[in-house]
Amino acid sequence: MSDTKFAEFVKAKKLDLRRILTSSHSLETLQSEDRAIRLAKRRAKGGGEGDDKAPKETRKARSGRPVTGRALDAAVKGGSISGPTKHRILKAVNYLLEQKKQDKVDLRTLF
Repeated sequence: MSDTKFAEFVKAKKLDLRRILTSSHSLETLQSEDRAIRLAKRRAKGGGEGDDKAPKETRKARSGRPVTGRALDAAVKGGSISGPTKHRILKAVNYLLEQKKQDKVDLRTLF
């Protein structure tokens, strides 16, 4: 591993990169409730039928795009990563830290 902030953090907290991948997959995989949320938003957006009384959807659906091995490798080696990918990595790392009963971190700590 290189000496990037993310690589040092993973080494210091003793996190396994494979566990980050699997936790991201379980967190970001689309569920039926996510599809229902997207459908409700799409129906509310395309309105015009007079359904003004329909409640507005406030929940946020999962992205359906987990962290890939290539993106995680780029994070470890210091390559360029998009903002949404950084947030997916952050969610997976925070999930693992929560399992270890440690404090959550913010994005600036990792990148």
